Amino acid sequence: MADDTSTETVVSADDEYIPSGEELEMSGGTPPRKAKHFWPSVKRLFGLMTSEKLGLINVVALVVGSVVLTVIAPKVLGKAMDVVYSGVIGAQLPTGADIDDIIAGARAQGRDDFADMLATAEVVPGQGIDFTALGQIIIAVLLMYLVASMLMWAQGYILNALVMRVVYRLREDIERKINRLPLRYFDTRQRGDVMSRVTNDVDNIQQALQQAFSQLIQSALTIIGIGVMMFIVSWQLALLALIALPLSGLIAGVIGTRSQKLFKAQWKHTGDVNGHVEESFSGLDIVRAFGRDEVMLDEFDRRNESLYRASAGAQFVSGMIMPSMQFVSYLSYVLIAVAGGLKVATGQMTLGDATAFIQYSREFSQPISEMAGVANMLQSGVASAERTFELLDAEEEDPDEVSRTLPPRTPGKVEFSAVSFRYAPETPLIEEVSFTAEPGHTVAIVGPTGAGKTTLVNLVMRFYEITGGTILLDGNDTRDLSRADLRSHVGMVLQDAWLFEGTIADNIRYGRLDASDEEVVEAAKATMVDRFVRQLPDGYDTVIDSDGGSVSAGERQLITIARAFLADPSLLILDEATSSVDTRTEVLVQQAMAALRTDRTSFVIAHRLSTIRDAHTILVMEDGAIVEHGDHDELLAAGGAYHRLYMSQFRGEDAEEQFTTEVLAEAEAEPGAPLSEAADADSLDAGSGEERA
Repeated sequence: MADDTSTETVVSADDEYIPSGEELEMSGGTPPRKAKHFWPSVKRLFGLMTSEKLGLINVVALVVGSVVLTVIAPKVLGKAMDVVYSGVIGAQLPTGADIDDIIAGARAQGRDDFADMLATAEVVPGQGIDFTALGQIIIAVLLMYLVASMLMWAQGYILNALVMRVVYRLREDIERKINRLPLRYFDTRQRGDVMSRVTNDVDNIQQALQQAFSQLIQSALTIIGIGVMMFIVSWQLALLALIALPLSGLIAGVIGTRSQKLFKAQWKHTGDVNGHVEESFSGLDIVRAFGRDEVMLDEFDRRNESLYRASAGAQFVSGMIMPSMQFVSYLSYVLIAVAGGLKVATGQMTLGDATAFIQYSREFSQPISEMAGVANMLQSGVASAERTFELLDAEEEDPDEVSRTLPPRTPGKVEFSAVSFRYAPETPLIEEVSFTAEPGHTVAIVGPTGAGKTTLVNLVMRFYEITGGTILLDGNDTRDLSRADLRSHVGMVLQDAWLFEGTIADNIRYGRLDASDEEVVEAAKATMVDRFVRQLPDGYDTVIDSDGGSVSAGERQLITIARAFLADPSLLILDEATSSVDTRTEVLVQQAMAALRTDRTSFVIAHRLSTIRDAHTILVMEDGAIVEHGDHDELLAAGGAYHRLYMSQFRGEDAEEQFTTEVLAEAEAEPGAPLSEAADADSLDAGSGEERA
């Protein structure tokens, strides 16, 4: 019976979740946090590749082979320079002369530098350039470089395939993670920011792994190999060349640390821009309707400006690394060239060795510069990895503790026993709620916005976990059931009629993927979808886009009802399913929902009280509490909160019922025809007298 006194049900009037400062910060609502420790993030980033150990070993082996050949080649090429030099000098000396006599004569004349040069060169008096030996050396060097290039190509091919598999698994991990995250996570974050982490950041990680990993190994091995060869050729010049190392390390450390923070900010602002763009396009009709184009553009400009400043700063700072490293390289090159020339002039080393050492010095600075460039890329990749790891490390739903399972179809009895819930520990929302929904009955929940109506049904679906009490489905505690098992017995029709890109038949079949074409059509007929689908050129094969733009709002809603009908759930939840359609279409939607509610327990949330007059039980929520419960007639007779709500919405109930009868009769008489103008807007205003709150 009607009850306008206090009950054991208490619900907070505020149904909205206010995220904490930390959650807003994670969602992109505040300036970026300081980056996590760089090296742990790098370790975890490359740790993604541990499952590809065999491939990594092959990559490293190929890189080692390529580097060895590349490092040896300058030393061999130096031999060619010695052949040319010896031939040029030998052609100027008398044929058959003794080289030792020539050296002694040069010293006697005071030409010690020339004598030292002859002593270190393999000069044969009277013999010119040995082109055969020269050709052999050149061919050997070319082959070495060719094989080295082929090895690098092979490692690149293997590495690309390896990285693509790693990124493939990473995307799978992210998708599975998203499916394990609670609804709370998405309630406190922009969808665009989440999408940016899944798309842009993962793409950036892929680029960093593909280019940085191989380059780091190659550059590190090249530095080691060249360093060894330089010490073999001349340890004095090698020590001189090593001056570049501490300078390069200092530059990379100072500039790299700064750029890493800026890259973190860059990708955070990228998520902000993506989120705003996604909202702008999703709500474009609202933006246009309220004339907020300029406001949205101004907000976009603000976020885009922040992204521009962060990106420009990151690129500017990271761009300083390469010029700085090149300056160090040039400084080292000048010192080596001068010192090497002096050593050749004094006979302390051959011209070929000097040439080889100068080439080594150039090649030594090149991998250092490349590592600086890789550091730039790695900084950006690590910044993206941190954002991705934040998503992967987010707190998941509590794991299911399954101790019971449900049969394919159950009666659908729902019992709330002293149920309590709160979004934030310090803010009660629902306290000690108790009621029972009998099998096959319709329970309507009405009340002002924010009274906790939607939260109540979300608890049934376990979108949120209750903090106290129990919810039983046919005697089974919902916490003892797996979420998948529980939700497979529940059908939902929401206010936002979301359709997927595909045909109308595909969208209806989404309720039960194994349904036949005949079952799809039967569901469409039962829910009044068939009457308008038959008028479309392609019928059930009509392709609609993701937002259902090719069908009207009412038709979209009918399709979602057909989808739920096909699923044949034990329990049905209708959340404001008719709030976005006109009154004429609402009658048809009501007819479809009546067919859907047959023989199953239903929870109906509605602001329009005309949609729930036939409910078995109506729960009235007001000021954070269930203040009344009963059926329509009982609550009207009680003259309480429900009576006030009802009277505020309706005048002339008989005229409204007459209008409903006319619309249904018209639909039944001509199922395939569009509704006539028999009940136009004026007749609606005069007849039903419905006032939109």
